[in-house]
Amino acid sequence: MVKRTVVVIGAGPGGLASAMLLARRGYNVSVFEKAPQIGGRTAEVLLGPYRFDLGPTFLMMKYVMDELFAAAGRKTSDYLDCRLLDPMYRLNFPDKTMLVRSRPSDMRAEIERVFPGEGGGLDKFLAAEGVRFKKLYPCLQKDYGSPTAFFDKTLLAAVPHLAAGRSLYDVLSTYFRSEELRLAFTFQSKYLGMSPWDCPGLFAMIPYTEHAHGIYHVMGGLSQIPKAFAKVAVEEGAEIHTSCGVKRVLLKGRNACGVELENGDKIDCDDVVINADFGHAVSTLFPGSDLGKYNPEALKKRKYSCSTFMMYLGLDRTYPDAEHHLIVFAQDYKRCLENITKHKILSDDISIYVRNAVTLDQSCAPPGHSALYVLCPVPNNTSGIDWEKHRSAYRDVILKLLEERTPYKNLRDHIQSELIVTPADWEQKTSVFLGATFNMGHSWDQMLYFRPHNKFELFGNTFLVGGGTHPGSGLPTIFESARISSNLICAKYGAPEYLPRPFEELEIA
Repeated sequence: MVKRTVVVIGAGPGGLASAMLLARRGYNVSVFEKAPQIGGRTAEVLLGPYRFDLGPTFLMMKYVMDELFAAAGRKTSDYLDCRLLDPMYRLNFPDKTMLVRSRPSDMRAEIERVFPGEGGGLDKFLAAEGVRFKKLYPCLQKDYGSPTAFFDKTLLAAVPHLAAGRSLYDVLSTYFRSEELRLAFTFQSKYLGMSPWDCPGLFAMIPYTEHAHGIYHVMGGLSQIPKAFAKVAVEEGAEIHTSCGVKRVLLKGRNACGVELENGDKIDCDDVVINADFGHAVSTLFPGSDLGKYNPEALKKRKYSCSTFMMYLGLDRTYPDAEHHLIVFAQDYKRCLENITKHKILSDDISIYVRNAVTLDQSCAPPGHSALYVLCPVPNNTSGIDWEKHRSAYRDVILKLLEERTPYKNLRDHIQSELIVTPADWEQKTSVFLGATFNMGHSWDQMLYFRPHNKFELFGNTFLVGGGTHPGSGLPTIFESARISSNLICAKYGAPEYLPRPFEELEIA
């Protein structure tokens, strides 16, 4: 059989997972990344001796990643040191705090301590949402490139569990009475860049898998994951080129036949895998006249996630009383989210996420120092906010809140290194369409068949991976997109596919 050639555009975790799987199957794989380092939104940020993750900071559903390594003939533990976190994080409400524990028995006790009489709700949540998860997650492992996929027996069996017409907040309200406790189990919609009042109820899968399966820190940061995929891909014969951007996809009719690099070189191939941000890729890699439903005007009318205002702070001290992960809720959380997602304005009443990695991982900063990762959800760039104008003032709002409501007292006095990334930076420097950090929104009309297909519907020989295609944002689903698209290429040429194992066969913590 002729050895087929695949070009992967973008060295994010989805692109590199695809490269690893396809190289393992014997394809000639070349990855082209325009940045000087691999990782995409899961890249590493270095500020002198301080080390940060650019984007994701903890890993859910580790068993999905384990399956990818196993498919490539490897063990995760030979490439990554993953530590199960307990507590998973601290939630800081305006008038109380709660540790979110990894073991259900410990979590039930913590709920009873903070919200007396509500511990039983956790048992009901785990039981009911466990059924929903086992019915729905296999649906996310399948390709939805054709409307006939809606008649797949797996999806039909899951229909009664879709929570159609109910939001994530609605679903969780059936388990808990306290408003703050409901927020403790629904804030995870922010992983999709959405409000729990707007997020479809089926995404109760996200808090469920946190509480049922735990979350992990990867020693050295989650940026080690794409590095590990890249290492295996190269071991299997793939080539990875950094500082080597793709200018456009070459077409023969409506079929991809290669790519033109920014340096003018043209690379022929049989198939193209696009791991770049979907909106940016469609807007820049193909002729505008050929884009149909994804033409520039139509693309902008779609629904997109919120953005994030990021601060990476190297500090000359440690904070022994601080947890690895901390979420600080706004005084009026619902209004805070409405300002972000509906009104698209800035406010002083904000929510913040903080990771202080040195509580577990000393590799992130020199002895006696800290590397603080601070994320604040903000509107995407459809807001028209001038971030050059607001950047400094918004930084001060965040630092003031941290000093008032968290263990990080006198924070400003200890900053040695600092990097700020605004929504404008996400769009202009990292090629994130509209600065929507969590990609295209996950509304009902933008999921499954209605999301950009893994086998891109506009052009032949073209496949998509990453958060902008099915099954959506988040590292586990990005990994699944890589498996789905790789399987589609394998099926195209009659090679064996990488089929996921049933849940009962998985080794889940």
